[in-house]
Amino acid sequence: MRTIPIPVDTGKLTFTCVKAARPRLVNKDTGEIKRDKNGNIVYEVTVSVEDDFGRLELMKIGTSAEPDISAGDEVTPVNLVGYVWEQTIQGSMRWGIAYKATGFVRADSAMPVEVA
Repeated sequence: MRTIPIPVDTGKLTFTCVKAARPRLVNKDTGEIKRDKNGNIVYEVTVSVEDDFGRLELMKIGTSAEPDISAGDEVTPVNLVGYVWEQTIQGSMRWGIAYKATGFVRADSAMPVEVA
């Protein structure tokens, strides 16, 4: 499958950090930490996303720059893109969308928290 980044328009969405950044694991059994193509640690931030209709979803967003945000902060992901993925496990096909951002901006601040 060819991986093509899908830009996400964040203008009409509200993002709230529900779990602070932590290193993403490649393997939970070994504790191996995921790294990007430049060798930087990939951090995972869990956010709630609300649209104009009040619908909420949880989303995990990966970033190579450790953001200084905590649970409860209203944030905006910078350069948010989605990537479709698929894998076969024990003959069963699974797929989803993985999200990445270059950093996060606090909603109450005009200054980027961390931008890679």
